[in-house]
Amino acid sequence: MRFALDESHEDFAASIDALLTKSDMPAVIRAWNTGDTAPGLKVWQRLAETGVNGLLVPEEHDGLGADAIDLVVAVEQLGRHAVPGPVVETVAVAPALLAAVAPGRLAALASGSLATVAAAPHVPYAVDADAADLVLLVQDSTVSTGVAGDVHGSVDPARRLFAVTAADALGTADFTGAFDLGALATAAQLLGLGRTLLDTSTEYTQQRKQFGRVIGSFQAIKHQLAEVAVALEMARPLLLGAALAVRDGLPTASRDVSAAKVACGDAAYRAARTALQVHGAIGYTQEHDLSLWLTKTRALVTAWGTPDVHRARVVAALEAS
Repeated sequence: MRFALDESHEDFAASIDALLTKSDMPAVIRAWNTGDTAPGLKVWQRLAETGVNGLLVPEEHDGLGADAIDLVVAVEQLGRHAVPGPVVETVAVAPALLAAVAPGRLAALASGSLATVAAAPHVPYAVDADAADLVLLVQDSTVSTGVAGDVHGSVDPARRLFAVTAADALGTADFTGAFDLGALATAAQLLGLGRTLLDTSTEYTQQRKQFGRVIGSFQAIKHQLAEVAVALEMARPLLLGAALAVRDGLPTASRDVSAAKVACGDAAYRAARTALQVHGAIGYTQEHDLSLWLTKTRALVTAWGTPDVHRARVVAALEAS
């Protein structure tokens, strides 16, 4: 089977890429790291104007009524630019939960409100609850509004993790579908991060010199970059296949999402390690923009289900088939 995006998807991705390219994302991320969310919230408002926030919000609630394919197309671009904030929770998970328990709140998401979600055991903390307009807590099948408590650090300074306690119960919902959307969107973010790390590394190898030659001319460097490129390209069809399975409600959807999460996470992590090696000591410094992509990649590899969790889901599904 061949997975290919149509022209409308490519145009949508290009429009998001163009918007974020103009936004000086490194400066936005660094401001977010220090607690100054104003520049980031402006970016989110512009994204809402393109329809990103309301992708999975039904049209009757002022959203686009789009599907999982549109979701991964958009979120990959958010990953490429390392957009700070509760990306997965706002764009993918909250719409699914609110559609089941509080559809009246969906229009606010489409208009630009941010939402975050905590759902133990795999999502024990809510990301950026201090910047979110709505905090949701899932306990078993009960969905409640949440109150942010203690803050915990993350390897990614742009991801503040908050403990959450329940406030008002909104209703009950099957969290499996929402979790799959969260894992799928995280996989798309990771693929986008990996692509930027590869592009940045490739560009740098054409500038940095050793022994009078650009390091990109060395065979070992070429092999490392080629391995990253192959890993990312091999992960892409798994991501798109999982999105199709989710869109069409296939019984293999959870398994396919987990396979995509593992593949995209492994590929992005490989891209991060290679980027560090290619850039040398400068890659370890917080002053270099590379660090913003490296730390987010490391954080997202274990977000919305660790690699072990998703590998176990794939194995269980195969054993049951």
